[in-house]
Amino acid sequence: MLLRQGQIQAALGGPGSGAGLGPVATPDAAPCGAYFLYVSRKVSASAPFSPLPAWAAATWDLVVAGGGNAAVSAAMAADDRGASVLIVERSPVPMRGGNTRHTRNIRCVHRQDEFNSGDYCSDELWADLCQVGTGPSDEELAHFTVSDSGTIPAWMAAHGARWQRPLSGTLQLGRTNRFFLGGGKALLNSYYRHLATRPNVTVAYDAKAEEFEFTGPRCDALIVVLADGRRVRVAARSVVCASGGFEANLDWLRRYWSDAVDNYIIRGTPYNDGHVLARLYDVGAASAGEEKGFHAIALDARAPKFDGGIATRLDTIPFGIAVNQLGQRFYDEGEDIWPKRYAIWGRNIAGQPGQLIFSLWDAKVNGLFLPPMYGATTANDIGDLAAELGLDRDAVTRTVAEYNAAVVPGGTFEPSVLDDCHTDGLTVPKSHWAQRLDRPPYYGIAMRPGITFTYMGAAVNLDARVKRTDGSAFENVFAAGEIMSGNILSSGYLAGFGMTIGAVWGRRAGQQAAGHVRP
Repeated sequence: MLLRQGQIQAALGGPGSGAGLGPVATPDAAPCGAYFLYVSRKVSASAPFSPLPAWAAATWDLVVAGGGNAAVSAAMAADDRGASVLIVERSPVPMRGGNTRHTRNIRCVHRQDEFNSGDYCSDELWADLCQVGTGPSDEELAHFTVSDSGTIPAWMAAHGARWQRPLSGTLQLGRTNRFFLGGGKALLNSYYRHLATRPNVTVAYDAKAEEFEFTGPRCDALIVVLADGRRVRVAARSVVCASGGFEANLDWLRRYWSDAVDNYIIRGTPYNDGHVLARLYDVGAASAGEEKGFHAIALDARAPKFDGGIATRLDTIPFGIAVNQLGQRFYDEGEDIWPKRYAIWGRNIAGQPGQLIFSLWDAKVNGLFLPPMYGATTANDIGDLAAELGLDRDAVTRTVAEYNAAVVPGGTFEPSVLDDCHTDGLTVPKSHWAQRLDRPPYYGIAMRPGITFTYMGAAVNLDARVKRTDGSAFENVFAAGEIMSGNILSSGYLAGFGMTIGAVWGRRAGQQAAGHVRP
């Protein structure tokens, strides 16, 4: 007798009942999740039988490795085309969604509406992308990302996303970016509620995609490890790898950054250790992106080692000065609009002694950004502030005095645009938003590199198929999101563009995977 998963749970009678699950005799013909019930004649009281999960015996049109924005977008797109989909999410339910949990907006081409303060055309987004770092890695794939982004907000809304107007303190993003109501965690919850209404989609939690089984260029199955350590073979007609980068794998980062990684903070999920990416490389996948490339920002040095998220990010730098442990400025704090430059500051800090810097500002600008989660050190004298932060009093006092003397008078301070407030005569200039630090109380905070995600990943073609080192592509393996971001990003980053890559290429991978199985 065939039973659905809910019926099985009722029929089993709990641990130790002797009941278990067996695979259907002809899984290709059976509905996804269908099983027969059997009763064991011999039951060990000391080791109660634990049935395999209901999804383990079916053959799925698509298995998605990952549970964040890219993964769920792939699942929804494939479901829209009638494919059966299994999502294997490595984390438990409270931690589902990878780095998407910590996001708050997406950067897309759009016309002005109630959620944006102006138009943002494809030419401007393309120009912005080209101006960060060394520009796009693959111009064809980057152009597709930009042009396809214009259709993403409506598609997201149709699958459960909800929007809100930009909040006060979200620096310079009101026109270019679209904000999720409640942030990334709320977006994920909406998506998963949508998936719960889709009978062809199943989500497996605490399920790690451990290995792939290949026959030539085709993946036949995934070996999935359950929370209790059991390994199950899941047959798949197609696969989407959307499991993030390797930023949480400190040993992998150490290959490029040596012991400096001990001072890095990982903003996002500890589950992004690059395991799926490494397995792809093992079976001959080609790589894309800079080995040392990552999206990294200035983060509160008191943040937890993993998973502090956006709450520990600091946006103070453009409106004050930044000094290293020697009390010296080292980079232009006002080089460009913050959403185009905030992601270079992680690498800037990584290059400073001890991977530690300090942001200093005064009372004039203290309300222009979201306040630090753990508060800031304050003092009525710059020298006292330096001492409180553990810096050399004289060195910091001298640096601030030199900076104040170099600020060109008469500028009009405009925090939302590239204003005309700048310095003159400094070896390290400040190009915009330069004001004297002269109004107490003074504020300071220590910062470390906050790694968001790594760029080196799997190379893909325009169909989101993973390329092989011999120049061909896998027949039925696709990739989306951070695991393939190096195809598009080189060394710079635009605020909200990681979510764009995840949504555009998640949808693309899901559509192509479903088309491969159900042409």
